[in-house]
Amino acid sequence: MRAYFDHNATTPPSPEVTEAVVRALTDEFGNASSVHHFGQRAKALLDEARSQVAALIGGEPAEVVFTSGGTEADNLALRGAAEALETGNRRHVIASSIEHEAVLNTVKALVKRGWTSTLLPVDASGIVAPSALAAAMTPATGIVSVMHANNEIGTIQPIADLAAIAHEHGALFHTDAVQSAAKIPVDVKALGVDLLAISAHKFNGPKGAGALWIRRGTRLVSTMTGGKHERSRRGGTENVPGIAGMGVAAHLGRENLAAKAAHVSALRDRLEHGSSPASPAPPSTARRRRGCRTRRTSASTASRRSRS
Repeated sequence: MRAYFDHNATTPPSPEVTEAVVRALTDEFGNASSVHHFGQRAKALLDEARSQVAALIGGEPAEVVFTSGGTEADNLALRGAAEALETGNRRHVIASSIEHEAVLNTVKALVKRGWTSTLLPVDASGIVAPSALAAAMTPATGIVSVMHANNEIGTIQPIADLAAIAHEHGALFHTDAVQSAAKIPVDVKALGVDLLAISAHKFNGPKGAGALWIRRGTRLVSTMTGGKHERSRRGGTENVPGIAGMGVAAHLGRENLAAKAAHVSALRDRLEHGSSPASPAPPSTARRRRGCRTRRTSASTASRRSRS
């Protein structure tokens, strides 16, 4: 019998999620943009899922834009915000040096378009110091991107402090919360961010469904031209089955958050103690700064950059 220990890469869908996806595929096959009965039933599923995802992260349903996953959500956030800013003088982007490639490669793409970039270092615990961000800010800085929880070591960044610094200098703040949503509390208002990306398959939802939360009033240019789907921010017929499954996963994740976090944290600490019994336990401050997910081991490095 094989055991699966790579939940940082992807999680198995919950039975309720699978049921929702199958039901949408077989019974609610209408195009959510259609005004007839079948289309409106599909739209109702989208509306319900949008409310469920918004509730998971403390936002409003109208602020949620569905995407194909975390990578697209990050791209829409950074490229869309950059294009909206390019009419002015802000063409400097800052990111941490340990971002996922979905962010780092997008920053590289912006540099090719004439932007300048700064990658912030992290300390021995993987933390971005607020003082380092403050020192890197310039009058030209338009976007700051720092992930909420790291996908390899689980470090939780002081997002609220970093976002406040960005806003003091007139910059937008984006965070990649793909590894933290439904695992630790994520509240967009408490974090103070402008843009937040999540992906369903990281919290027992289906692959191919993600979302970008966009604070009301944040200027963003759609990076995918097409119809007026998702309030003209993401063209293309919505993946109703995947989104319906994501909504169910978000609902379950919110309901089970406290119990699941405590359980997984205990498993993590037991695994780390058992794999290196001679190593002292990390200080309490370091433990608080890590997510409930376990650190990656050599057995799972092949999928460490996994992302949809």
